[in-house]
Amino acid sequence: MSAIQSKSVFLYRQIRRALRSGSYVPGQRIDPAAIADEFRTSATPVRFALYRLVGEGLIADHARSGLYVPLFTEVALRDLYDWMGRLLVMACDIGFGATPLAGEDPKHATSDDIPRQTWQLFDSIARATGHRYLHQSVKQANDRLAPIRRAGSVDNASDEISALMQHWQERDIQSLKAGLSTYHERRKQIVPRIVACLGNDSDLLS
Repeated sequence: MSAIQSKSVFLYRQIRRALRSGSYVPGQRIDPAAIADEFRTSATPVRFALYRLVGEGLIADHARSGLYVPLFTEVALRDLYDWMGRLLVMACDIGFGATPLAGEDPKHATSDDIPRQTWQLFDSIARATGHRYLHQSVKQANDRLAPIRRAGSVDNASDEISALMQHWQERDIQSLKAGLSTYHERRKQIVPRIVACLGNDSDLLS
């Protein structure tokens, strides 16, 4: 691997982590020059990293106006919630094997960081199947929803995630499956409120 490729992989991971942690908010413009300055590197590896994230749907390319954290229309966000819910129910149906894929335990997230707990819980459910393609799909949807979870206010999210984590830790799969369906159905119902909270601009599509 060349030095530029190695640097672009590092930057990809750093920017992806920043998107997930809320360092960038939906609709915010991403300045490649500022990232290059921050990491004391040239524009080339930054550009490679950013366009890899564009390909994954985590950054939107608006041509002349630049790169942005995606803003969602109601239709797009509802579809994404539906897709995530279906993937996690599928994971419950597949079952959880003795050799899960490696990753973080949701118990390591602080109890007041609900978006991080949510990301880690859903990731753990997918990893536990041992199914790499399913996990990759959940991971991508999880990453796309992470900035939304941090920016969009949803009542009772803490109670919902606590209940889901309890079902998961007890391996009460039927209750977990039902809870995941309810969690995502509720968010589909309040999509208009979430989009309004994000200050959505109809010219910026996910």
